[in-house]
Amino acid sequence: MSTPVTSARRPLDLSTETVRVSVLVPAKDEAENLPLFLELCDAMIATQPVGYEVVVIDDGSRDDTPTVLADLAARYSWLRTVRHRAQRGIADALRSGYLAATGDILVFYPADLQFKPEDIPRLVEPILEDRSDMVTGFKQGHYEKAFVSRIYNGLSRSLFDSPVRDLNNVKAYRRVIMDEQPARPDWHRYMIVLAHARGYTVSEIPVPLYPRHAGKSKFGWGRIPVGVLDMLAVWFELRFGQKPLLAFGMLGAGLFALGVLAGIIALALLVTQGTGQRWAWTLIQTCLLLGSIFFATGLLGEQIAVTRAEQKELRRLLDEVTTRRRED
Repeated sequence: MSTPVTSARRPLDLSTETVRVSVLVPAKDEAENLPLFLELCDAMIATQPVGYEVVVIDDGSRDDTPTVLADLAARYSWLRTVRHRAQRGIADALRSGYLAATGDILVFYPADLQFKPEDIPRLVEPILEDRSDMVTGFKQGHYEKAFVSRIYNGLSRSLFDSPVRDLNNVKAYRRVIMDEQPARPDWHRYMIVLAHARGYTVSEIPVPLYPRHAGKSKFGWGRIPVGVLDMLAVWFELRFGQKPLLAFGMLGAGLFALGVLAGIIALALLVTQGTGQRWAWTLIQTCLLLGSIFFATGLLGEQIAVTRAEQKELRRLLDEVTTRRRED
């Protein structure tokens, strides 16, 4: 059992000290881990030259997590808590934490103590020094899901231009990256891919991995096919999200061309041999019908893409107005 950590605390008053770093901690049934995790956070924060806060998101816990967090919030002035009444997943938890956080640098860190808070400053340092916009950890140590992780990361590298080896790990990133993150379930796994595609610099550092302190993993094998489908959805979004007609229109045109070619062959056989080809007419009808559907889908997708672009522009203008009001 780990021994308590004692340190000479640097008093932190959130009302007077500017918070630069917000550590977002999704927690589902982590009542046994949170006291030691936050004690280690306290020791880490006491040594840092910039303001820190820790935002713990209770994602529908069924154990004593709410009670434990209430007691810990009275003890630590830098602790903020957010509660989901029902489990909504890590992506929603990170978004809730982001909305409650005040720092311009966000850190995703689990509460199970497989990663120690003492490594958080190493993730944050390249961003504070303007050497990177996002920093992710590369696991060092025994990992129970190493086989699944290798397959997942291998498939991701084959589909995306990924500058790192481990996409699904602890990470620190500028707040603006989360501002642009799609609010989609489980897409937090592809935050690195999406940020890199938008031109943000991404780097990687080794981070030690420790055995879980208490509780059990929330990972289930049923999430693997969901992850693969999400991966394909992200790939399509990056490749054709702004120009869906490029995908569906080309596919529709190809089917039309195949239908026309089948028609020419069928007519040639009818003229030269005097017999019709049923397979050719079936192919023609199928290609023309599917080609029309794909082309119409592409046109509809273009209208959706225009609407999304207008929403992004309105959001940007709203952010500018909000920023001006804060400055005034």
